[in-house]
Amino acid sequence: MPSWIRAVILPLSGLLLTLPAAADVKARSCSEVRQAYGAKGFSLADIPYQEIAGEHLRICPQEYTCCTTEMEDKLSQQSKLEFENLVEETSHFVRTTFVSRHKKFDEFFRELLENAEKSLNDMFVRTYGMLYMQNSEVFQDLFTELKRYYTGGNVNLEEMLNDFWARLLERMFQLINPQYHFSEDYLECVSKYTDQLKPFGDVPRKLKIQVTRAFIAARTFVQGLTVGREVANRVSKVSPTPGCIRALMKMLYCPYCRGLPTVRPCNNYCLNVMKGCLANQADLDTEWNLFIDAMLLVAERLEGPFNIESVMDPIDVKISEAIMNMQENSMQVSAKVFQGCGQPKPAPALRSARSAPENFNTRFRPYNPEERPTTAAGTSLDRLRTVWRTMQHSVTDIKEKLKLSKKVWSTLPYTICKDERVTAGTSNDEECWNGHSKARYLPEIMNDGLTNQINNPEVEVDITRPDTFIRQQIMALRVMTNKLKNAYNGNDVNFQDTSDESSGSGSGSGCMDDVCPTEFEFVTTEAPAVDPDRREEESSASKLSSSLISWSLVCVVLALQRLNR
Repeated sequence: MPSWIRAVILPLSGLLLTLPAAADVKARSCSEVRQAYGAKGFSLADIPYQEIAGEHLRICPQEYTCCTTEMEDKLSQQSKLEFENLVEETSHFVRTTFVSRHKKFDEFFRELLENAEKSLNDMFVRTYGMLYMQNSEVFQDLFTELKRYYTGGNVNLEEMLNDFWARLLERMFQLINPQYHFSEDYLECVSKYTDQLKPFGDVPRKLKIQVTRAFIAARTFVQGLTVGREVANRVSKVSPTPGCIRALMKMLYCPYCRGLPTVRPCNNYCLNVMKGCLANQADLDTEWNLFIDAMLLVAERLEGPFNIESVMDPIDVKISEAIMNMQENSMQVSAKVFQGCGQPKPAPALRSARSAPENFNTRFRPYNPEERPTTAAGTSLDRLRTVWRTMQHSVTDIKEKLKLSKKVWSTLPYTICKDERVTAGTSNDEECWNGHSKARYLPEIMNDGLTNQINNPEVEVDITRPDTFIRQQIMALRVMTNKLKNAYNGNDVNFQDTSDESSGSGSGSGCMDDVCPTEFEFVTTEAPAVDPDRREEESSASKLSSSLISWSLVCVVLALQRLNR
């Protein structure tokens, strides 16, 4: 080769040899990574200016890298923190739904009970004064027990209502027989005849069915909101496994180590990572959906046949029926009680004479819902109805929110991976991070649930060890779903009603041709013959009986109104 050619070629070859080296130096600059790393709040003292050999890396590809060991550790912790925050943010809707709706429903129902008791108490205190106040504990105890049941107390509604009617019978039996003195043992004997004599007719049975169904539905519904709130709060606080943390680091921050901080993960790559990390949460979905379905069914009951307003609307007819039954049966009831419990002792004359209220009207006109009271009690009743309508709107609102929360746990990976802060999106599947480089992600997407992660290419998942904490939440949902199903059928866990309410007579007006008596006179029990010297006293006792039975039967009105609200 001539020397001049050699002189030309050798410099050119040297120049060519230096070109790749210059390009390589430019490619290994870590300036973009330094900027992105500093924006995360980390110290730039950890990061090199140029790529270094990556044999020290434990998660990211061991190629030339911008990451030191310290950087990989910090970014690994950062990926864990960001994942936990993403899950909390994504499940925020379902958590706030249960928290806010539980608070609203509970407040409305408590206010409904308070207004129902206050409006009727105000009305009776104004109308009957001391007479009502001396016997008001019977009805106060009823409301106390209803409130205790609603708040989760160990109250058997059926037994409690039976006890209420038995106590009411004891009080009224004394009022319709003021000429006698009854001991505690005698009154206890009287109460045993409640079911046999049916002094109030069929009203207690029908009201028992309606009240128990309404309160069971309300209490179980609010308990369901509590369980949903607690489960959502617990499940949203994830504790990623070591295998999940490695996969998160590789997906979110290994691009930093490769000098590609602006390249986001491929969407399908993200899905496989999230399905692996949230495999146990996805298994919650089946039981969660059954729980939501059961909540929706009970909500429909609260809007329909089990709502308290439907119990309250026909109360005027039911009250009339109960009072008329008591009026018609008072003598027979007393006679049968005397026969079964023995003849009571006569009451002292002074006590009988002083017991008669002088100004008490012996004629009582049944309550007409169209004639609204003008007293403060009327204002309370208006407030009661307003609260109930607001609560109905609340139930409708809750239903719509519950429907949106179905399948929330199985769709969590898809919701997270749609976030533009996390992935490159579905439309950019070529210029995205696939775990190794900027290129298309080829592996198939795994199905949902723990068992389907056996071949997950991104996350090491032990499918033989389900998460104990998640299984506890599944069990809590299962128990609550069973309670809701019972409530939907009108049954409490400890309440099984064996009677069937007729769909005919129970829902009608109870009057022929829509004509009902508007007022009637009360009839007291006819007393057995007594000594002639006591005829004047007997006359006084008869007037007392007439007055007191009217008061006592008005108490039935109060009781039934309270029960049916």
